Amino acid sequence: MTISPLPYPLRLAGPGVVLREWRGEDLDDLVALLDEPDIARWTLMPSPFDVEAGLAYLRRAHQGRIGGSRIQLAITADGGRPLGEVLLFNVRSGLPEAELGYLVGRPFRRRGLASAALSLLTGYAFDTLRLRRLLLRIDRGNSASTSVARRCGYRPAAEPPIEQDGPYGPATLDTWEHLESRSDPQDDRRKNVASRRYGRR
Repeated sequence: MTISPLPYPLRLAGPGVVLREWRGEDLDDLVALLDEPDIARWTLMPSPFDVEAGLAYLRRAHQGRIGGSRIQLAITADGGRPLGEVLLFNVRSGLPEAELGYLVGRPFRRRGLASAALSLLTGYAFDTLRLRRLLLRIDRGNSASTSVARRCGYRPAAEPPIEQDGPYGPATLDTWEHLESRSDPQDDRRKNVASRRYGRR
Protein backbone atom coordinates (compact mmCIF):
# COMPACT_ATOMS: atom_id res chain seq x y z
CA MET A 1 0.00 0.00 0.00
CA THR A 2 1.13 3.56 -0.67
CA ILE A 3 1.43 6.26 1.94
CA SER A 4 -1.54 8.65 1.86
CA PRO A 5 -1.29 11.57 2.07
CA LEU A 6 2.17 11.79 0.54
CA PRO A 7 4.90 12.85 2.98
CA TYR A 8 5.48 16.58 3.51
CA PRO A 9 7.97 18.16 3.90
CA LEU A 10 10.44 15.96 2.05
CA ARG A 11 14.14 16.18 1.27
CA LEU A 12 15.99 13.49 -0.68
CA ALA A 13 19.73 13.35 -1.30
CA GLY A 14 21.67 11.20 -3.71
CA PRO A 15 24.92 11.29 -5.68
CA GLY A 16 25.33 14.84 -6.98
CA VAL A 17 21.77 15.94 -6.31
CA VAL A 18 19.52 17.14 -3.48
CA LEU A 19 15.74 17.32 -3.93
CA ARG A 20 13.95 19.78 -1.66
CA GLU A 21 10.64 21.60 -1.32
CA TRP A 22 10.07 24.78 -3.32
CA ARG A 23 10.32 27.99 -1.30
CA GLY A 24 8.93 31.47 -1.80
CA GLU A 25 12.40 32.89 -2.28
CA ASP A 26 12.85 30.61 -5.30
CA LEU A 27 10.55 32.80 -7.42
CA ASP A 28 13.22 34.52 -9.52
CA ASP A 29 15.06 31.27 -10.18
CA LEU A 30 11.79 29.51 -11.05
CA VAL A 31 10.87 32.16 -13.62
CA ALA A 32 14.34 31.96 -15.15
CA LEU A 33 14.03 28.16 -15.40
CA LEU A 34 10.55 28.01 -16.93
CA ASP A 35 10.54 31.08 -19.17
CA GLU A 36 12.37 29.18 -21.88
CA PRO A 37 11.24 27.92 -25.34
CA ASP A 38 12.20 24.28 -24.82
CA ILE A 39 10.19 24.10 -21.60
CA ALA A 40 7.15 25.58 -23.36
CA ARG A 41 7.62 23.19 -26.28
CA TRP A 42 7.68 19.97 -24.27
CA THR A 43 5.29 20.89 -21.44
CA LEU A 44 2.03 22.76 -20.95
CA MET A 45 3.71 25.64 -19.12
CA PRO A 46 2.41 29.11 -19.99
CA SER A 47 4.68 31.06 -22.32
CA PRO A 48 6.00 33.58 -21.63
CA PHE A 49 6.43 32.46 -18.02
CA ASP A 50 6.49 35.67 -15.98
CA VAL A 51 6.47 36.58 -12.29
CA GLU A 52 2.68 36.26 -12.09
CA ALA A 53 2.86 32.76 -13.58
CA GLY A 54 5.66 31.92 -11.15
CA LEU A 55 3.65 33.03 -8.14
CA ALA A 56 0.66 30.95 -9.28
CA TYR A 57 2.94 27.96 -9.90
CA LEU A 58 4.50 28.12 -6.43
CA ARG A 59 1.06 28.52 -4.88
CA ARG A 60 -0.29 25.42 -6.65
CA ALA A 61 2.83 23.48 -5.76
CA HIS A 62 2.46 24.37 -2.08
CA GLN A 63 -1.23 23.48 -2.07
CA GLY A 64 -0.53 20.12 -3.69
CA ARG A 65 2.22 19.38 -1.21
CA ILE A 66 0.39 20.26 2.00
CA GLY A 67 -2.67 18.43 0.68
CA GLY A 68 -0.55 15.32 0.16
CA SER A 69 -1.69 14.83 -3.45
CA ARG A 70 1.73 15.06 -5.09
CA ILE A 71 5.46 15.29 -4.56
CA GLN A 72 6.93 18.34 -6.29
CA LEU A 73 10.56 19.08 -5.52
CA ALA A 74 13.23 21.46 -6.73
CA ILE A 75 16.33 19.78 -8.16
CA THR A 76 19.47 21.27 -6.62
CA ALA A 77 23.13 20.33 -6.45
CA ASP A 78 23.45 20.96 -2.71
CA GLY A 79 20.07 22.08 -1.35
CA GLY A 80 20.53 25.66 -2.59
CA ARG A 81 19.69 27.16 -5.96
CA PRO A 82 16.97 25.36 -7.96
CA LEU A 83 18.25 23.90 -11.23
CA GLY A 84 15.11 22.02 -12.25
CA GLU A 85 12.13 20.10 -10.90
CA VAL A 86 10.95 16.53 -10.43
CA LEU A 87 7.38 15.46 -9.63
CA LEU A 88 5.32 12.43 -8.61
CA PHE A 89 1.55 12.71 -9.06
CA ASN A 90 -1.66 10.93 -10.09
CA VAL A 91 -1.44 8.55 -7.15
CA ARG A 92 -4.77 6.73 -6.89
CA SER A 93 -6.06 5.07 -3.74
CA GLY A 94 -5.66 1.30 -3.91
CA LEU A 95 -3.71 1.42 -7.17
CA PRO A 96 0.07 1.06 -6.63
CA GLU A 97 1.19 3.30 -9.48
CA ALA A 98 1.92 6.96 -10.14
CA GLU A 99 3.17 9.31 -12.83
CA LEU A 100 6.47 11.20 -12.70
CA GLY A 101 7.84 14.19 -14.56
CA TYR A 102 11.07 16.17 -14.64
CA LEU A 103 12.73 19.18 -16.20
CA VAL A 104 16.10 20.90 -15.95
CA GLY A 105 16.87 24.51 -16.87
CA ARG A 106 18.85 25.10 -20.05
CA PRO A 107 22.09 26.30 -18.37
CA PHE A 108 22.21 23.15 -16.20
CA ARG A 109 21.60 20.43 -18.78
CA ARG A 110 24.11 17.73 -19.76
CA ARG A 111 25.26 17.39 -16.16
CA GLY A 112 23.28 14.26 -15.32
CA LEU A 113 20.87 16.17 -13.07
CA ALA A 114 17.68 14.86 -14.68
CA SER A 115 18.86 11.25 -14.50
CA ALA A 116 20.04 11.64 -10.90
CA ALA A 117 16.77 13.27 -9.80
CA LEU A 118 14.54 10.77 -11.62
CA SER A 119 16.52 7.81 -10.28
CA LEU A 120 16.34 9.17 -6.75
CA LEU A 121 12.58 9.78 -6.80
CA THR A 122 11.96 6.47 -8.57
CA GLY A 123 13.81 4.61 -5.83
CA TYR A 124 11.88 6.48 -3.15
CA ALA A 125 8.57 5.65 -4.85
CA PHE A 126 9.39 1.95 -4.95
CA ASP A 127 11.15 1.54 -1.60
CA THR A 128 9.25 3.94 0.66
CA LEU A 129 5.88 4.56 -0.99
CA ARG A 130 5.67 0.88 -2.02
CA LEU A 131 4.48 1.71 -5.53
CA ARG A 132 4.81 -1.02 -8.15
CA ARG A 133 4.47 0.80 -11.49
CA LEU A 134 5.75 4.25 -12.40
CA LEU A 135 4.82 6.10 -15.58
CA LEU A 136 6.26 8.89 -17.71
CA ARG A 137 4.37 10.65 -20.52
CA ILE A 138 6.95 11.94 -22.99
CA ASP A 139 6.53 13.77 -26.27
CA ARG A 140 7.93 11.37 -28.83
CA GLY A 141 9.99 14.18 -30.33
CA ASN A 142 11.77 14.85 -27.05
CA SER A 143 14.82 12.64 -27.54
CA ALA A 144 16.67 14.11 -24.55
CA SER A 145 13.85 13.14 -22.19
CA THR A 146 13.50 9.64 -23.61
CA SER A 147 17.25 9.14 -23.15
CA VAL A 148 16.89 10.09 -19.47
CA ALA A 149 13.95 7.72 -19.09
CA ARG A 150 15.81 4.79 -20.63
CA ARG A 151 18.93 5.51 -18.57
CA CYS A 152 16.82 5.29 -15.41
CA GLY A 153 15.27 1.94 -16.27
CA TYR A 154 12.02 3.07 -17.94
CA ARG A 155 10.83 1.35 -21.10
CA PRO A 156 8.01 2.03 -23.61
CA ALA A 157 4.67 0.74 -22.32
CA ALA A 158 2.08 -1.12 -24.37
CA GLU A 159 -0.38 1.77 -24.23
CA PRO A 160 -1.84 3.86 -27.06
CA PRO A 161 -0.29 7.29 -27.62
CA ILE A 162 -1.91 10.33 -26.07
CA GLU A 163 -2.78 13.18 -28.42
CA GLN A 164 -2.96 16.69 -26.99
CA ASP A 165 -2.75 20.30 -28.09
CA GLY A 166 0.46 21.99 -27.06
CA PRO A 167 1.69 25.57 -27.39
CA TYR A 168 3.39 24.64 -30.68
CA GLY A 169 0.49 22.64 -32.10
CA PRO A 170 -0.65 19.02 -31.70
CA ALA A 171 1.64 16.77 -29.67
CA THR A 172 1.86 13.01 -29.27
CA LEU A 173 2.85 11.60 -25.89
CA ASP A 174 4.15 8.07 -25.44
CA THR A 175 3.88 6.25 -22.12
CA TRP A 176 7.04 4.84 -20.54
CA GLU A 177 6.91 2.56 -17.51
CA HIS A 178 9.18 1.23 -14.80
CA LEU A 179 8.00 -1.88 -12.99
CA GLU A 180 9.17 -2.60 -9.46
CA SER A 181 10.02 -6.18 -10.40
CA ARG A 182 12.22 -5.09 -13.30
CA SER A 183 15.85 -5.27 -12.25
CA ASP A 184 17.81 -2.05 -12.17
CA PRO A 185 20.88 -1.85 -14.44
CA GLN A 186 23.00 -0.81 -11.45
CA ASP A 187 21.78 -3.86 -9.52
CA ASP A 188 22.80 -6.05 -12.46
CA ARG A 189 26.26 -4.52 -12.50
CA ARG A 190 26.65 -5.09 -8.76
CA LYS A 191 25.60 -8.73 -9.18
CA ASN A 192 28.08 -9.21 -11.99
CA VAL A 193 30.89 -7.79 -9.85
CA ALA A 194 29.93 -10.10 -6.98
CA SER A 195 29.82 -13.08 -9.34
CA ARG A 196 33.32 -12.41 -10.62
CA ARG A 197 34.63 -11.77 -7.11
CA TYR A 198 33.16 -14.87 -5.51
CA GLY A 199 33.11 -17.19 -8.52
CA ARG A 200 29.33 -17.23 -8.91
CA ARG A 201 27.26 -16.49 -12.03
